[in-house]
Parts: sequence; C-alpha cells; structure tokens
Amino acid sequence: MRLVIQRVTDAEVKVNGAVVSKINKGLLILVGVETGDEVKDVEWLVSKTASMRIFPDEKDVMNLSVMDVAGDILAVSQFTLTASTRKGNRPSYIRAATPDVAIPLYNLFCDRLGEVTGKEVKKGIFGADMKVSLTNDGPITIIIDSRLKE
Repeated sequence: MRLVIQRVTDAEVKVNGAVVSKINKGLLILVGVETGDEVKDVEWLVSKTASMRIFPDEKDVMNLSVMDVAGDILAVSQFTLTASTRKGNRPSYIRAATPDVAIPLYNLFCDRLGEVTGKEVKKGIFGADMKVSLTNDGPITIIIDSRLKE
C-alpha cells in the first residue's frame, strides 16, 4: 500500500458538485492499494500514520502527531498511486488491486486509523470521479510505501 499524507489546514471531497467529506486542520491521506497488499500492511501504515510527528509544537518544531493536535483525518482512495512509469509515457496501473481486494483494505485502513486515533476518519467515495481540494500546510507531504518498511 502507498500513502501520500499531507498536513492540511482544510480539505474536502466533492462528487457531482456536492461535498461528501470535509475536514479542518489535520491530515489528507491518499490511499493506493496494490495487488498482494494484506492486513499487515494496513496495520503498519496505521501505526506510522497515527504516530507521525509532522505538526509543530510550541517551538515550531515538527514534534506532534495528528493525535496530539486532535486533528481531523480525510482518507481518499487513489489507485493512480500504484502507477508504474518505467516504460513509455502512459502510466500502467497493472499493480493496482482489484476493487474486491482494494475496497476492504481501504475501509480497514480507515476503520483502524479511526480506532487508533479516536477520531472519525472521513472518506471519499471509492471509484467515484472525485474533486479533492486542500490547503497544504507547510507544505508538508510525506509518502509511505508499506513494501519499503524492511
């Protein structure tokens, strides 16, 4: 699984012009699920995400987690994070998990992150044509790949 984690002052997801999810200060997380991903990938990513110290403390040092600042969380599925760009000019998405695998793992990630942080994880709509807007704070953007954990 691959995550793009962005520290935001606000973010929202619209589908067909209607807001389906919206957060204030916190994390916008783009979630890409690949073939072969498992529950252990979800658990590792949840732990890393919940504990990641990317919010400033009183000395303006990035020393606080989303839990420490009681931040909001919005997780949006994004299969394009699995793109291979090694050959040609058109990305290949052959590594993207099929919906029957990706949807349960995406939902598990959101559910487990909510349990660990004690915050409801807002979501986009899996497979929908979503319009995501955000104000990246910093800008702070972190990429995590569960296959690179060892």
